[in-house]
Amino acid sequence: MPDPVPASEPARPPARWRLPDDPDLDWLRKRAKRLHRGLLAGDAEAIALLAEFDPPAPADGEPIPLARAQRVLARAFGFPRWDALRARLRTIEHWTRRPGPDDVRADEPPADRFLRLAFLSYSRYDAADLADARAMLEADPSLATASVWALAACGRTDELAALLADRPELARAEGGPYRWSPVLSLCYARLGGAGGDPVGSLRVLLDAGADPDAGFLWHGLTSPFTALAGAFGGGERDEPVHPQSVELARLLLDAGADPNDNQTLYNRMFTPRDDHLELLFAYGLGEERPSVWRERLGADAYPSPEAMVGEQLRYAAEHGFTDRVRLLLAHGVDPNTRGYHPNLGDQTAYEIAVRTGHREIAELLAAAGGRSERLDDVDRLLEAALAGDAERTAALAADPGLVARARRQAPDAMITAALYGPIAALELLDGLGFAVTALAGGRTALHEAALADRGEVVDWLLAHGADPDVRDRRFDGTPAGWAAHAGHQELADRLAALETPAAGS
Repeated sequence: MPDPVPASEPARPPARWRLPDDPDLDWLRKRAKRLHRGLLAGDAEAIALLAEFDPPAPADGEPIPLARAQRVLARAFGFPRWDALRARLRTIEHWTRRPGPDDVRADEPPADRFLRLAFLSYSRYDAADLADARAMLEADPSLATASVWALAACGRTDELAALLADRPELARAEGGPYRWSPVLSLCYARLGGAGGDPVGSLRVLLDAGADPDAGFLWHGLTSPFTALAGAFGGGERDEPVHPQSVELARLLLDAGADPNDNQTLYNRMFTPRDDHLELLFAYGLGEERPSVWRERLGADAYPSPEAMVGEQLRYAAEHGFTDRVRLLLAHGVDPNTRGYHPNLGDQTAYEIAVRTGHREIAELLAAAGGRSERLDDVDRLLEAALAGDAERTAALAADPGLVARARRQAPDAMITAALYGPIAALELLDGLGFAVTALAGGRTALHEAALADRGEVVDWLLAHGADPDVRDRRFDGTPAGWAAHAGHQELADRLAALETPAAGS
């Protein structure tokens, strides 16, 4: 039975935990049963959790039903009742799609295979797949008209208009290899010159009632991959932007799509190209407004508009994207926002810019009101070194105690230089005694330089003792493997050639 809903919910303590990615109801049920057993056994930690989230603590001998343990667990995850937690999981599962890197069935219809190869699925990206899709279409032009999803993906505007005039409900129908709507099929397709007229086709779909906020949860992650995100493209593997991304996005936004699109911002943050931000700001990016996806997923699962743009500022400050910092500040983004991404902790954009040696960005942020009382002499020494300022570095390094503190407090300084600094920064840190081969956070400077395709930095590191055989502690990968993961095959091959051959090979 569902928990009774009281007339007014009492104030509760803040959540102890967040739901994991792709949460599973069976896992939660098992956890509730484990908590229940702990409560029955008088386990101190279990009793304390109950006292915090469903007081009062039980008296000796008082029966504790499983429903109460479920309620305690739900509240510890930030939900008032167990049925509310279950409802959230049902919502996530409803919107989840699970495209896999090798999701090919033996009986896969050619029409589905064509679309699967033509789409960005974000489970893998291989330009050869897109070429194969175009080859399939050239060999069998009927694939373009096999379904409403194919018509959308191929930009067959006239045929699509004729079909929707007869069957308008197909504008929102889900199908194809990933159970996507036609709008998603259109926005995630990358057929190049074989893609027909995507702008005209999107206009036809929207006029027929297609949802401009259409999207899905990729493997249960609560950052929806929307039609906007598909049009704008980008991603960790530098997935291609749609050739008509701005035109498609403008149509979606004119039709009511939410400009506060977290996945779009994430996918496009890896390169300094800013056309997506310029358009989204014109439609209200960063401003509070009704959000279909926040309403579906809950405010705790989807960042606020202010947090979204604040995180963009922090990332731009870290990666030296000066023009993006200017753009974000010009649109009123708070230079002192602390963001939410765990990799950056609670640092402000100004602190990040200083600690990565991006002086021009630090000056822009300071002029906009950025400040910090947490920066110390170690930060100032590292800022000088990372900026490649030999004179300032030498002046601060005259204090040997400061240099020793810097090596203790910032074991990842060489990694930071490998990611963002000039060669002069690597040389200055080397002179201060920072180890080229240091494993910090489970990886080395060579891993990160390979991942970022910084060939000149890779060469410097190798010349100064970096080990091409070293494996990171999380994925057990070599620098060559990291370069290959990011799609930098030429650099990956060069590094792999330097690895020591395995015994017996």
